[in-house]
Amino acid sequence: MNPAAQPPFSLYPELDATALGAFVSALESGDVTGLPPARAAEVAEARALAVFTRGKVTGADGDLLDAALWRHTGARPRPMIVMPSPWTSLGWLAYAVQATLFAARGYNVIAYSARGFAGSEGQVDVAGPLDVADGSRALDHLIERSTGPVTKIGFLGDSYGSGISQLVAAHDTRVDAVVALSTWGDLGEAFYENSTRHVAAVKALLKAAAKARLSPQTQSVFDNVLTGSDVRGTLRWAEVRSPFTHIKELNRRQVPVFFSHAWHETLFPANQTLRMFNELTGPKRLALSIGDHSGPEMSGVLGLPNRIWTDAHRWFDHHLKDIDNGIGDEGQFIGEVMWSKTLEPRPTWPSVTEQLQRLYLADGGELGPEAEAGWTSTVLCGMDTPATVADRVVESGYAEMAGRPKIYLTEDIDRTVAAVWTAEPAAETVRLRGTPRLRVTYRAANPGSTFVAYLLDTAPDGSAHLVTHAPYSDLESPPDSLISADIELQATAYDVQRGHRLMLVIDARDPFYADANLPRATLAFTSPEATPSYLDLPLG
Repeated sequence: MNPAAQPPFSLYPELDATALGAFVSALESGDVTGLPPARAAEVAEARALAVFTRGKVTGADGDLLDAALWRHTGARPRPMIVMPSPWTSLGWLAYAVQATLFAARGYNVIAYSARGFAGSEGQVDVAGPLDVADGSRALDHLIERSTGPVTKIGFLGDSYGSGISQLVAAHDTRVDAVVALSTWGDLGEAFYENSTRHVAAVKALLKAAAKARLSPQTQSVFDNVLTGSDVRGTLRWAEVRSPFTHIKELNRRQVPVFFSHAWHETLFPANQTLRMFNELTGPKRLALSIGDHSGPEMSGVLGLPNRIWTDAHRWFDHHLKDIDNGIGDEGQFIGEVMWSKTLEPRPTWPSVTEQLQRLYLADGGELGPEAEAGWTSTVLCGMDTPATVADRVVESGYAEMAGRPKIYLTEDIDRTVAAVWTAEPAAETVRLRGTPRLRVTYRAANPGSTFVAYLLDTAPDGSAHLVTHAPYSDLESPPDSLISADIELQATAYDVQRGHRLMLVIDARDPFYADANLPRATLAFTSPEATPSYLDLPLG
């Protein structure tokens, strides 16, 4: 296939626009010819209970937003759900099946394409004030066209729509509950994790929005992330668009929020969403699963059985219909353990971690219980190693969900361009549960430095799987100064089997991140006696 014939890049590669379009056509006409039996049954049930129509919502500044409505007739009081679209040229069509399922359960529903995407006018505002106003206008539109009283209101979104949903809930007091799938809490942290620019994520967002109409400000901000320009201005832009900034409004009203996320999320890493989750004081629930962005919930978008969407329905049934279905008593957190797929419920996120085990970085590449000072491990910058975050944004997560996680061959990691520390073989299964923390000191020969730390689970044959990772950049220290990095690796739930070793790899380049190092510069890692370098492992 030549490049011109390749399909456009999508953050949702599993979605089939043709199949979704056929489903919507059947909703309009009642002709289910060609639909799979399950989809045909859903169409028949929905049409017997509700009226499906397409429409246009008059959004902020008079821009018309493409929308679809599922409405019940009669004067019976009903709850309603508003669904802002994901970051895709499909717009609201991505929600066609799930919105139909909500309608069949008695909800009035509106799904709409966010401004600048698909059939909606306006320009992409990235969950800015215009998008927040659009969400409220979509709610107005549905209320005005509902024949009975409105009881309670929920906002649900996947990815882009999830951030918009949280922000609308923070600004519009009519919103009673939120479901936010593959979401963000702090957009600035997602773009600049530990001062390191997430260039691969921003490139993926731009490619996925190739058919969208970005506002000049949006294009400028994305360009700034890619080039490293105007970091302060971009962080101010991101602050307005971060639900974490508006958490007081959500807490004041005790808005119930259900989050889902993936452990190896490459667009919006989990820790920034966890920080948002931990600060919420109202009813809340978080599901963390194997995979990458939108992967854990994708089968449900396609109409297949999916535990994330099942819980989303239960969340709204409980908080919008006052149904006692048990979800309020099941604990705030449920995690899927890599790679066993075991589900572990816990009452809170902090209760996931029962104790910490500290391993020190020592001379000779040992990761052990005793601190050791005075050693140096030097890394040459400018060269990549087999230790990387993933092969591809989003898509690598689908291989993980299929039980085919990336295999790292640790013997191929060049020790001149990476520093490596390895623990003793595990005498019994090590249950990593929570957020590992790394403290390491290094000397950078030049101004500006970046490293990426990877925690690997290494089998006796030297093959390994990625447990977690984190980048770090220092952009201000003078040349040849000692820099102390104290960082959290991304949260994890991982069982290291007996006989396997934990391996910490630190290198100076990864294509997922911007690189502040000068070519051929060096980073010399060490462990001062007063502040030894160590890795804290959360055990549960």
